[in-house]
Amino acid sequence: MERKEEKLKAFEKLCEIMDRLRAECPWDKKQTMESLRHLTIEEVYELGDAILNNDVTNIKKELGDLMLHIIFYSKIASEQAAFDIADVMNEESEKLIHRHPHIYGDVQVTGADEVSQNWEQLKLREGKDKSVLGGVPVSLPALVKAMRIQEKARSAGFDWEKPEQVWEKVVEELNEFKNECEKGDTERMNAEFGDLLFSLINYARFLNINPEEALERTNLKFIKRFSYLESQSKADGKVLKKMTLEEMDKYWNKAKEL
Repeated sequence: MERKEEKLKAFEKLCEIMDRLRAECPWDKKQTMESLRHLTIEEVYELGDAILNNDVTNIKKELGDLMLHIIFYSKIASEQAAFDIADVMNEESEKLIHRHPHIYGDVQVTGADEVSQNWEQLKLREGKDKSVLGGVPVSLPALVKAMRIQEKARSAGFDWEKPEQVWEKVVEELNEFKNECEKGDTERMNAEFGDLLFSLINYARFLNINPEEALERTNLKFIKRFSYLESQSKADGKVLKKMTLEEMDKYWNKAKEL
């Protein structure tokens, strides 16, 4: 395998560095799984930012940081005689082999959707999840959670047949939300808005659009244009809060052309 020996040496080197840091560095010595948790979450988001920016240099850097965290957790666990990094990798390897019977067995599949369905069914048989919707982390951001819930339901055959059906549901939920807005019932408005978002995420899934990624790209686009509005209006001697919406629109439209 290409560069196999070099990869093994690189991994061994990082593990050895972790061993030394854990033994000699005051900061590394005091860390626990709990203290590392929020840092790991931050690293995942930093990786996500790098991917959205197509920043290959930072993708490599953030992957390295995540790899260190995985080794760090495993080191702490080994000190507690719970497991070590070898156990982590071996268990993952066995899981992948078991859940890819179309590669390591004689199961036939017609495409990626069937692979996903088989994956979820195998998890149920293993007893890992008691429900098809099991395994969706409670702490996932709501938008991502909605997407994962829908994907898992699809794996069990619970899904719309055509995108047109989903769009009809979007329109239905939009009208229900509008009706509740006109009535002014805040609780009902919240409920219907949630239903509307859920149906839009469902429709995006049918169009192979990742709603989380799409929304984040819009966030970044808005930030870029608003920053232009701020900087250019200030350069022209104007105060943002004292500008009319029409004046702001002129800068905004220029920003759209960039």
